[in-house]
Amino acid sequence: MTGPRYTPLAQSLPATVPFVGPETQERQRGAPFGARLGANESVFGPSPQAIDAMAQAASEIWMYGDPENHDLRDALAKHHGVMPENIVVGEGIDGLLGYLIRLLVGPKDTVVTSDGAYPTFNYHVAGFGGVLHKVPYSGDHEDPTALFAKAAEVGAKLVYLANPDNPMGSWHLGADIVNAMKELPENCLLVLDEAYVECAPEGTAAPVDANDPRVIRMRTFSKVYGMAGARVGYAIGAPDLISAFNKVRNHFGMNRAAQAGALAALQDADWLSHVQNRIADARERIGAIARDNGLQPLPSATNFVAIDCGHNGDFAKAVLDSLVEQGIFVRMPFAAPQNRCIRVSCGEAADLDAFAAALPKALAAARAQTA
Repeated sequence: MTGPRYTPLAQSLPATVPFVGPETQERQRGAPFGARLGANESVFGPSPQAIDAMAQAASEIWMYGDPENHDLRDALAKHHGVMPENIVVGEGIDGLLGYLIRLLVGPKDTVVTSDGAYPTFNYHVAGFGGVLHKVPYSGDHEDPTALFAKAAEVGAKLVYLANPDNPMGSWHLGADIVNAMKELPENCLLVLDEAYVECAPEGTAAPVDANDPRVIRMRTFSKVYGMAGARVGYAIGAPDLISAFNKVRNHFGMNRAAQAGALAALQDADWLSHVQNRIADARERIGAIARDNGLQPLPSATNFVAIDCGHNGDFAKAVLDSLVEQGIFVRMPFAAPQNRCIRVSCGEAADLDAFAAALPKALAAARAQTA
């Protein structure tokens, strides 16, 4: 009896995904979550104009989407004051990271990231045989200086930095990142993940020339624009690098409805402002709930808040488990010492009321379990 002949690399990899989805947990619990506050989606939803555009596009879904993503790329270029040649569109930042790593990372190539940073990046690096080197956070912030120093030490081809950061919600001024890039080693590309930048204070976006060959910036419609399920991301970079994506990307990966929805969302500045205000209000409410329970919310420039549970990762995990048992979906950082926290996404008032009711019980359960 014969079977597929997997590559040695594929044989060495675990069959897993970086995140356990809420749907998986709902199947395991045999009940839906009452509040979905773990995936950093926007419960405030997409622009009504985007919903209308996607609904209209549904009647044309029998056609492939434009493989050039022409209209969306053109609109994004105008939005950012760059050329369409500086823009590539893909299936969320996750999809673009996979293409980028396929382009640049082969077996044994070195890559640098922060210990506990976005795990999907690590997943793609492992999938192409790259070797990850990690540096610790500094005061709950990713440390650009340490990242670039490690990249120089190990001869890294890529270094990953999220600003604002997931899972901590912390951020750097964009100008500080640009200044730190003076230490980025030659022939090392900075992958600057700016998924949450529309949630952040003015000055967080790095003032990088789109034609700078040292950096590629990643953006998404999954967060503030409320289109996580549509899988629309894009990257801004030098034309030669952007053009190289055409060597490996799925040219029909972006369906018509997703393209139409993203284009309409980009044009609805009023809805964007509305959601930004809702996020700011929800962050304040999450912080107040944390403080009411004797916990410390961390400052956040994202659509979630990391809450310091005041003990170690075992305690935070016990809090999380109790919240999940009570029907509140949240997540927590993976690496110490950041795993002393739980991470709560912004939600509607009813979601946060449910979280406020469940948190005291979760803390009591955690204290009893870890006493």
